[in-house]
Amino acid sequence: MEAKKLHKLSIAEYLQIERDNQCKYEYHDGSIIALAGGSLNHGIICGNIYGEIRSQLKKKDKPCLPFNSEIKLHIHSQNSFVYPDTMVVCGQIETSDKHKHAVTNPVVIVEVLSKSTAHYDRGDKFFLYRQIEHLQEYILIEQDKVQVEIYTRKENLWKITRITDINQSIYLSSIDCSVSLAEIYANASL
Repeated sequence: MEAKKLHKLSIAEYLQIERDNQCKYEYHDGSIIALAGGSLNHGIICGNIYGEIRSQLKKKDKPCLPFNSEIKLHIHSQNSFVYPDTMVVCGQIETSDKHKHAVTNPVVIVEVLSKSTAHYDRGDKFFLYRQIEHLQEYILIEQDKVQVEIYTRKENLWKITRITDINQSIYLSSIDCSVSLAEIYANASL
């Protein structure tokens, strides 16, 4: 049996598929992956972290804007489009030359982990994110237990901090925000 080469989708074809299907897909250099809906805990935690960051940025009058998972991120160097659970852009919002509604310059990215995505979020997806020049912090939040990992960039090295105490807070130095784990996990079932 002869192997058939699969057709690599162009970015234009990918964007058309999203419009036609009214569904979100990740795009990786010609291949697409449909994104499934999240669990109740996932939705609660995503809303909590986005809301806390947004509130603090507003109070501090910081020139930063948080985005939820409705906004696409284009990682040009890897020819990829993804949907982080939350991301923050400071200063001028830079958009993709391939899609005007996709941002390219977040300083913070947050992902809420599930059993099916944890390996990807810590591995291949983190590799993609590390290619973003502006990215300073990557936050991974477990949804089934109290555990938050903060990856902080110092030049080309990444420092990892893990917090598992519900009475502690995470500090996002790139945007000068502190968020308690109690707020992150408020109303989630653990």
